[in-house]
Order: sequence, then structure tokens, then C-alpha cells
Amino acid sequence: MKTIFSDKATIVIRAMLSQPERKWVARDFEKEFNVGRSRAAAVLSILRKKGFVGGIRSGRLAHSILLNKKALLDEWLKFYSFELNKIYLYYSSYGDALPRLKDYFDTKKLTHGYALTLHTGANFITNYVNTQAVYCYLRSEGFNEVSLDLRQALNLKELRRGGNFYLIRPYYKNDVFFNNKKINGYNIASCLQLYLDLYNFPQRGREHARYLLKILKEEGKNFV
Repeated sequence: MKTIFSDKATIVIRAMLSQPERKWVARDFEKEFNVGRSRAAAVLSILRKKGFVGGIRSGRLAHSILLNKKALLDEWLKFYSFELNKIYLYYSSYGDALPRLKDYFDTKKLTHGYALTLHTGANFITNYVNTQAVYCYLRSEGFNEVSLDLRQALNLKELRRGGNFYLIRPYYKNDVFFNNKKINGYNIASCLQLYLDLYNFPQRGREHARYLLKILKEEGKNFV
């Protein structure tokens, strides 16, 4: 299953989850999401064999359509946990660390260079877990340079444990920023990524993931 839950390949899954009623062909992913046609076809083939995708196999009307969203997510959660990311722990003495983070990226004109995740990001939707910790994805490209500059700007102190500010080099370096949301001026990881990150997270993660899903359903919002 690593083939379909690897970086780049999950763009196919993320796209299908974002438009669950759509009929897809491999070239759609190439044209719209820059996923090679052969890779997309291979992922669709595996999804079909596992029963997550149906549709017409061949001919002029050939297509693939998502069949079982929940089962696919459950399978993904067996493979993925937040700990697959590279996580760097720091301490911030500022009570307004989040606004300072936002101001940094706004000033640098890198407003899409980060995404908040775990409780930090989900709280913008749920306001469910009381925490001062900041969990922030940075893009893999230029990660070392940006993280160093950000640490200096926010006066972050490197720690082995007991910190409250986490900079994250994403496992899904190409996909983790897919369908990010802008909420109150902050970049938030997609609801799908929040759910994936939270679900196996030990500190009230599964509880928060389920509450996030409940809120989205009640508000009639797209999960992805």
C-alpha cells in the first residue's frame, strides 16, 4: 500500500476525495495536478483492486470514481502518522507567537510558505483543545534557510523536550500543502491533512480528529 500512500501519489487520492462524485481518467491528474499519467494510472489501478475505486475499466467511456471514502481513509491511517514528518522542537517566550509567525511570512511575502496543523490548525475550525503549542509545516524547498531565519526572527530556542513551537519538514513534501485553507489570515492545512495528522497523535489527537469531522458534517463542508 506504500505505493498509493507515498509522496506525489497521494495527490491522486487527495484530488479524488476533494471531488468524490467526479469521474476521473489518468490524464486529468497530469493536466490539473502535474502527476505523471503512468503514475496516476498505477495508483488508480491499485485503488480499483482494493475496492476503493470503481467505474468503467476500458473503452471510450472508461473512467474511475471513488466508491468507499471511509475505507480508503482507514487504510491510509494504518500507513500514516504525524511522526513520519521530521519535527524540530523549540521554545518561544512570546505569548503572541502565532501573530508573530504570520507577520514574518507576510513581511517576507511568503504567505504560502507555511501551514498550521494538529491542534494549532484545527482549533481555527473547532476551538476544541486549549493549547499554546504551535505546529507549523514549512516547505521542504529552502527549509533550512527559512527555518533558521524564522528562528532568529521569533527568538526560538532549540530544545530536546518541553518546547511549545514545532517546525515541521513534511513527509509529504509535495502534497501536504494541497488544498490549504486561509482562515483569519492564517494558512491552515487542509481538513484532510489535519485529520490525518491528528488521528494517531497521542495528545488528544483522535478525539480532536473526530470532533473536527463532526463539525464539518454539521456545517455541510467538504472534508478535504
